[in-house]
Amino acid sequence: MIRMGRSSKPEEPAAAPTYNGNGTPAQSYQYATEAAQPSNRVVTDSESIARDIKEGRLSGFVGHGTTLTGETNFQMMLRVDGHLTGTIMSDGGTLIVGANGQVDANIAVAVATINGAVNGDIIATERIQLGRTARVMGNISTPKLVVEDGAIFEGGCTMMQARENQERAATEAQSQAQSQYKAAESMSYSVKADDDDGEDFITSVETQEAEAAVS
Repeated sequence: MIRMGRSSKPEEPAAAPTYNGNGTPAQSYQYATEAAQPSNRVVTDSESIARDIKEGRLSGFVGHGTTLTGETNFQMMLRVDGHLTGTIMSDGGTLIVGANGQVDANIAVAVATINGAVNGDIIATERIQLGRTARVMGNISTPKLVVEDGAIFEGGCTMMQARENQERAATEAQSQAQSQYKAAESMSYSVKADDDDGEDFITSVETQEAEAAVS
């Protein structure tokens, strides 16, 4: 028999029931061919921000569509997904610029993680990380720089801690050389003074012998 409708596939006959040894029909179980599989859900930016705020790591947030102008000082962490102009400063804080964020400002922080656009100089005392969607136009200065494939950077780069270490080493070497020179000069003067004392002692002995012979 052919069922007319959405499918013209012949109707399959129902499977014959099976019986147990005692003559009662056995229960049959049918499992779904497509079981629900657990999926690894990706944490969204909103959830990440909410978690940072709850845990007290995020002290400031500039949302998408928000524009702020002026001098910005913060502690802990500041995330910018909107537009911020002016200056950004933090002694030990972390600045995060999202993929949709734009910062037209000079930045002085401890750590800068850039995934959006920055027009200005960046000074980070610990680290600067440029993500694959970063666009930085300005000079950067940091002891550690991480640049991912795809990032755009136009400007100068100064590894300030390496330069400071070199200058410190050169200063220490110069000071050590001066100390060695002064020590050698002092030793030479001491030896000369000892020689002069020896000559005076010999002259004194000869004078005493001559006086004794005359008397």
